[in-house]
Formats: sequence, C-alpha cells, structure tokens
Amino acid sequence: MTDEYVVAVKPSARKRSRAVGEWVNREGPWRAFPTKALAREWARECSRPDAPVWLQDAPPWDDGPADGYLVGGRRAPATGSADTRQRPLDDVGDRA
Repeated sequence: MTDEYVVAVKPSARKRSRAVGEWVNREGPWRAFPTKALAREWARECSRPDAPVWLQDAPPWDDGPADGYLVGGRRAPATGSADTRQRPLDDVGDRA
C-alpha cells in the first residue's frame, strides 16, 4: 500500500476550473499527492469564487484507486425556515 493520496478529477471540476481542465488535458484525470493536505492546497489554488472546486473524500465502500475526488459546482445553501435559531425542545410548540 502506498502513502500517496490519489485524487480522481471529476468532470464537474474540469468544467468549473480552467486550471483543472488544462491539467487533465495534459496529464489525465488522476493525480497523486504525497499528502492529503497537498491535494487540498491544489484544490484551493484551482478554485475561484465564481468557479469553486473542492476535495471530497472517497467513501469507505468505494474500492477504486481514488482516496478522494476533486469536484466542482455550487454547494446548496442550507434550507429551513427563516427562524433557524436553536431552542430547547420544550419550546418547539411555542413559535411566536
């Protein structure tokens, strides 16, 4: 087993980030890093406010070679009512 952190670049990241797309065109959709921290640093360098990309860990049941995925897109905003303050459970019925 290797100590590298292997990243699979997903199409969403290639579409969002020009730097990622160019890297994939030159090198392919896989990239190995000495550490996960360096993989995250690369993701931050490739990300922009209008074109976010981030590193997502591969799930434990994924038996593929990737330790993580570079993905892109917009994270959905939190949903819920306008009043999202935490309250004690006994206050739940008392919405005033």
